[in-house]
Amino acid sequence: MPKVQRKKTKRKIKKKLVIVESPSKAKTIEKYLGSRYKVMASLGHIRDLPKSTMGVDVENDYAPHYISIRGKGDVIKELRKEAKKADSIYLAADPDREGEAIAWHLSYLLGLDTKDKNRVVFNEITKDAVKNAFKTPRSVDMDLVDAQQARRILDRLVGYSISPLLWAKIKKGLSAGRVQSIALNLIIKREKEIREFKPEEYWTIDSQFKAGRTKFDAIFYGYKGKKLALHNNDDVRNIIQKIDQKKPFKITRVERKERKRFPALPFTTSTMQQVANNSLRFRTQKTMMVAQQLYEGINIGKGGVVGLITYMRTDSTRISSLAKHETSTFIHENYGAEYAAVKPRKGKLPEGAQDAHEAIRPSSVLRTPASLKDYLNKDQFKLYSLIWSRFVASQMTPAISDTMSVNIVQNDVLYRAKGSKMKFPGFTKVYAESKKKDNELPELKQDDEVIMVKNQPNQHFTLPPARYSEATLIKTLEENGVGRPSTYAPTLATIQKRYYVKLVSRKFEPTELGEIVNEMIEKCFPDILNVDFTAQLEEHLDEIEEGKQKWVKVVDSFYQPFSKEVVAADAKMAKVRIKDEPAGINCDICGAPLVIKLGRYGKFYACSRFPYCRNTKPITKEIGVTCPICHQGQVVERKSKKNRIFYGCSRYPDCDFVSWDKPVGRDCPKCQHFLVEKKTKKGKQVKCSNCDYEEEIQK
Repeated sequence: MPKVQRKKTKRKIKKKLVIVESPSKAKTIEKYLGSRYKVMASLGHIRDLPKSTMGVDVENDYAPHYISIRGKGDVIKELRKEAKKADSIYLAADPDREGEAIAWHLSYLLGLDTKDKNRVVFNEITKDAVKNAFKTPRSVDMDLVDAQQARRILDRLVGYSISPLLWAKIKKGLSAGRVQSIALNLIIKREKEIREFKPEEYWTIDSQFKAGRTKFDAIFYGYKGKKLALHNNDDVRNIIQKIDQKKPFKITRVERKERKRFPALPFTTSTMQQVANNSLRFRTQKTMMVAQQLYEGINIGKGGVVGLITYMRTDSTRISSLAKHETSTFIHENYGAEYAAVKPRKGKLPEGAQDAHEAIRPSSVLRTPASLKDYLNKDQFKLYSLIWSRFVASQMTPAISDTMSVNIVQNDVLYRAKGSKMKFPGFTKVYAESKKKDNELPELKQDDEVIMVKNQPNQHFTLPPARYSEATLIKTLEENGVGRPSTYAPTLATIQKRYYVKLVSRKFEPTELGEIVNEMIEKCFPDILNVDFTAQLEEHLDEIEEGKQKWVKVVDSFYQPFSKEVVAADAKMAKVRIKDEPAGINCDICGAPLVIKLGRYGKFYACSRFPYCRNTKPITKEIGVTCPICHQGQVVERKSKKNRIFYGCSRYPDCDFVSWDKPVGRDCPKCQHFLVEKKTKKGKQVKCSNCDYEEEIQK
């Protein structure tokens, strides 16, 4: 009988399953690990406390009742399906408390043992970092999980205890939280300081002198060798009467010094948010979104997809020895040995900082911003350049300047001039913190005579403290130990979303609603607004992470007194009625008077016959320009849901004209499209909305 040939069947090799949070991170890691691995994304958290109820059993050691997040059913189903087929499973969520909690929730849903060594962490998404991490997996760190769980439960207890009171006493849709209440309170306290501020008059005298042919600036300093403040015009007149501008002044003192300016430390989350806000004009949420993109991976051509920066949620300025060595070599080769710091400056770790990760830095200093420009969008390039230059500068030598200070005297009236000249640029070769030019003085020595060219008195008034910007508010929260790197962006977003504050010219102003809510919390929950109390609570959360405290004990020590305050607040809180303001115009549907109501996104017009007439209209402001599209309606200023100003036609929806830039009421001489006004750092500039026509900047 002829032999029957059997077909050889290939044995299907089981893959190793890796679970991360985001699809872009999954794509990057899968390319590094190869075909033996399947990388999937959980799309963030997959379990959380329910939205409809408290979800915390305060009678049973604050046991949380977790449920699968609505809409994540298909994701969980797919993860379970792949987990059954997988040879082994690795949990590679971000290397922080939040990431550890995601890994723990995944372990529960997939039936994994939390003691199994399946937790993989890496501080940067590069091929070497990822592969090395998979060589040393560990078990889920329950101390980290407990710290995150304690924060989540504390925030839930505060939010779901106070918010219902605000709903009942003020209006529906309000909320309160530990960190957001302090942020709101800081803004309102600053506003009160501004309102109560009384300006005081003072004067300065700006002068110009000439030594030979060289002119230089000086300012009035004092009289008879002592500093003298000029409070009014009489004080100025008394000084000016003592001098003779036609006679020479004598140089009585010349002081020369060498000044060293050391580079700033590499970025932490909060310093990155602050500098990006100040120098790039990035909102905090935008900074974190762009940083996330740079961290998770960008396709850089032949190099493939690579994570360009280290993990962007950190409060440490620590740098790995490998990164220090690579950067030192780079500085030696590109700038010279004299620019490389032998012992780079070390920062003192802020009190309460976790120091779990390195500072934010480029994953490789060899990937310069210039080499990546073609692969990054405009925002990515700006932020990467900022991170790269700040980090490289931190490893460089200080900038050295020669400074000179001279005293100029006549009849005991003292003027002072200060100048500096760059001697060695040091780190400023890479990262210039300011564009201020050196004020260079001529070569002067004691007993030299100089001639006064100009003597200009100027009246001033003291200014109130500035309102908080996103950058200064984050700095204040961090200095007070309130919140942590991951909390700043969502905190700032929440107080704006609830319309407790609004951004006006990039500065926070409290709304009427915000002041009412703050007053209620201030009266009934003083501990919530106590900065020291909240900072101490943050320290307890850090101690849970370090295994020094049990989370149930920390939560209980907070909740027991807090729950009594809630009961007392319900009894003593008076119901606040936010009165509707008359609008002065009538409803265009029923003819009844319109009123101004306060809604979730601010004030709006509504019919006074509500609910019988439901007519509402946005409150708009005409800018005195006819609509450039329909030529019938007026262009009005409106606000988006994110409180951003834009311009539209008053005849909307009949006319759909809309523009982010303010129309000026003139047409372009080149293409006849409408001209708009754009704000630049130097002033306002009129440009065409369609072509390249532009007019001179109006300062």
